[in-house]
Amino acid sequence: MSRDTSGGLRQILLDTETTGLEPEQGHRIIEIGCVELIDRRRTRNDRHYYLNPEREVDAEALEVHGLSNAFLADKPRFADVVDEWMDYLRGAELIIHNAPFDVNFIDHELGWLGGSYGCLADYASVTDSLVMARKLHPGQRNSLDALCRRYSIDNSQRTLHGALLDAEILAEVYLAMTGGQSSLLLDSHEGQSEGGGEPIRRLSATRPRLPVPPADAEALAAHEAWLAALDKASGGKTIWRSIEPASGTPAAGGGA
Repeated sequence: MSRDTSGGLRQILLDTETTGLEPEQGHRIIEIGCVELIDRRRTRNDRHYYLNPEREVDAEALEVHGLSNAFLADKPRFADVVDEWMDYLRGAELIIHNAPFDVNFIDHELGWLGGSYGCLADYASVTDSLVMARKLHPGQRNSLDALCRRYSIDNSQRTLHGALLDAEILAEVYLAMTGGQSSLLLDSHEGQSEGGGEPIRRLSATRPRLPVPPADAEALAAHEAWLAALDKASGGKTIWRSIEPASGTPAAGGGA
């Protein structure tokens, strides 16, 4: 499990756009988008690069992402950004939708720079969110657009594929798939009132306590089944069962 220097779980949602489908035929990466989460909160420490591929963009690829050779002509090359980008990725867990495609391209780009750069696995671990989605929704469409519809995530701005936009959408989808969180939380206090807006309303400390009925056997069984599904989807990386319950509160999945 990847941690940042403060001990938080560090994950990077990553997407690329390319000149074509096969790096073995000399196709190159032309756009990289990365969104950083720490402990499932977006930090805004993102990365976005447009790259000059030093070759023509295929017509079919141009229809997908709209990145023309004229637009890319004055952009840096992969070699110009590789050191900064690899340092950014180092030690993180990368979440990539259909990971083999992007990883293959990245490994080819690193390989073309010489053996000293190694491969992506030397810098970070990779989790394929498409594999996760297929386990959660077998026999169903699990493209990013299909998952947005399934989890009610707004992707109306996605008229063309774009690496940073797709990474942001993937972050929303991943959080929804792995815990029910349906929107990105910033690692800040955005949206809180400071010197204006609606005042904070505080409830009286002497108010009657709300009744909390205990869960019955059926509800506990359904809860246990949901936790088991989360454990399976995350490859055993959830921490629900290791959390110490509050006094008088049954542990997750436990009996009444």
